[in-house]
Amino acid sequence: MDAATTTTNQSRQPAPQADLAAIKSRQQAAWSSGDYALIGTTLQIVGEDLCEALDLRAGSKVLDVAAGNGNVSLAAARRWCDVVATDYVPALLERARERAAADRLAMTFREADAEALPFPDGSFDAVVSTFGVMFTPDQPRAAAEMVRVCRRGGKIGLANWTPEGFIGQLFKTIGKHVPPPAGASSPALWGTRDRISELFGRHATSIASSQRNYVFRYRSPEHWLEIFRTWYGPVLKAFGALDAQGQAALRDDILALIGRFNRSGDGTMVVPGEYLEIVITRG
Repeated sequence: MDAATTTTNQSRQPAPQADLAAIKSRQQAAWSSGDYALIGTTLQIVGEDLCEALDLRAGSKVLDVAAGNGNVSLAAARRWCDVVATDYVPALLERARERAAADRLAMTFREADAEALPFPDGSFDAVVSTFGVMFTPDQPRAAAEMVRVCRRGGKIGLANWTPEGFIGQLFKTIGKHVPPPAGASSPALWGTRDRISELFGRHATSIASSQRNYVFRYRSPEHWLEIFRTWYGPVLKAFGALDAQGQAALRDDILALIGRFNRSGDGTMVVPGEYLEIVITRG
């Protein structure tokens, strides 16, 4: 067998199959570490904007999938919707519960896996997720579950980081130092129109999307890195997987990434984080 034949045969080898259960276990451990609520609370405006894009009406039944500390849940509750917030990290749901109590908002909280939602078909008028469901390892299954529990004519609203934006590039940078599991799909695919069409198109009468920016405003790039390294599970875990030399290299690469995006013009950090805002009308 010559070299050309060998190369051709190698190129035909099937891609490695992802161990979705193992990936989910790793992700759950990552999101359970640190305290995402300290990051999530700064993203509240995204939930408010998504509720406006959905044109939510008072009395609507709304499900928040992978709710974290409840940004879009709280926004929907402020609009007098009947809201159920779900997540597979109990500690994050507790943070959402605390926020709802502080604002005197009536909501329901339930521990649930985005890939196996414990609700009957067509239970909700709107199903939403901000920077949450995009991290599920089995992307088609999670999308199918959102479609299943949304009534016909209802809406699915998403806010997902794009591959080209700051957070998408952050995960790409981390992946150079701590490679993702073999066969895993990038969460940032949810921030592309093509992938959303693949996941939801055959169940939708319409899909509207627009690119938006959430602006990260911190005292300095180093301040942002300190906060995310301490409290944001994926970054915390990435640093924890490296030795001192590897940590220093990752730190330098992340600060260089921030430098590419930073438009503050002074010592602070003002970085636009591009995301895709999506409104799907269920067919």
